[in-house]
Amino acid sequence: MKSIEDVMNEWNALQPLSDRDREILSRRFTIDFNYNSNHIEGNTLTYGQTEILLLFGKIVGEADVRDVHEMTASNVGLKMMKEESQLKETPLSQHFIRTLHKTLLREDYTVYRTLPGGVQTSYVIHAGKYKTRPNSVITRYGDRFEYATPEETPALMSDLVDWYNDAEKSGKFTPIELAAIFHYRYIRIHPFEDGNGRIARLMVNYILTRHNYPMIVVRSRKKKEYLEALHRTDLTVGAAPSLGAHASKRDIRQFLTYFTKLFIDEVSYDIQFLTERGDNVWWFDGERVKFRSATTSVILNRMYEQPNSTISQLAEAAAISLTAVNKQLRLLTEKGYITRTEKDNFWRLIITPSV
Repeated sequence: MKSIEDVMNEWNALQPLSDRDREILSRRFTIDFNYNSNHIEGNTLTYGQTEILLLFGKIVGEADVRDVHEMTASNVGLKMMKEESQLKETPLSQHFIRTLHKTLLREDYTVYRTLPGGVQTSYVIHAGKYKTRPNSVITRYGDRFEYATPEETPALMSDLVDWYNDAEKSGKFTPIELAAIFHYRYIRIHPFEDGNGRIARLMVNYILTRHNYPMIVVRSRKKKEYLEALHRTDLTVGAAPSLGAHASKRDIRQFLTYFTKLFIDEVSYDIQFLTERGDNVWWFDGERVKFRSATTSVILNRMYEQPNSTISQLAEAAAISLTAVNKQLRLLTEKGYITRTEKDNFWRLIITPSV
């Protein structure tokens, strides 16, 4: 496996990127990050819906209104995080984290629950304020895992921010170590009633980009290994929230191993995305897509160059029958690689061609 030094050497060798490459990579990261970070938490927008919403401000097909607002707010939070990360002389503050949280949630809202026995209950989720009620999670093993109490949270968050600012100044940790330790400690505090995972993943990228490292995406299709790495580390660190909130680099070595591999994989993808060229090179949600049939790339390239192509024209370009082209179009649509606008019948590629 490549080392962090290996991928960073390859990454730095590509700098400075052309304006076009930088724009395309930034656009892909925007879609990938927002889609995956929210999808992990249950957002139902598809990858294609996310792209069209964030790039064009439109929704294709049916979509939950709350999920649309959540995705839009997520993108505002991402932009805010990027801007703040460039203020490198400004230390991290709790105020920024709370402001980021308020941006994601937008406003307070009430959650209604039906308890066993049919009893109705409700509680308020506060935007930009630390939790006022305990929170916990049921692990996949059926255990209840408690986070820091509301009473503990302000002091633990103060400790976390102070630790980060001191650790950054000390130079004793790499950006990868800083990001991994911060993420783990933050998650063990779980300072808000909702949105903690999304904030943790934004803060990871705040730390990375603050140190001129590429930003990364935790892919929702790999959610299981992400949560498993956190769980295995919890077993090592111990159940008490104060232990997790002050965990050392040695304590979180299992999560750090996972996080290091994640960083290497994501930067390797960025490098591939920028360097692999050709008519048959396609990308979707952080993966290189390979097609069994050579005609698939012909169809996609025709759509890319002439979005108003009819199905007959696509069949002619690929030199296949209408039945065969319809089958490929159905499969490409089911995979989420393409969509067709209802208004003007133009093809829109969600899958990305070689830059």
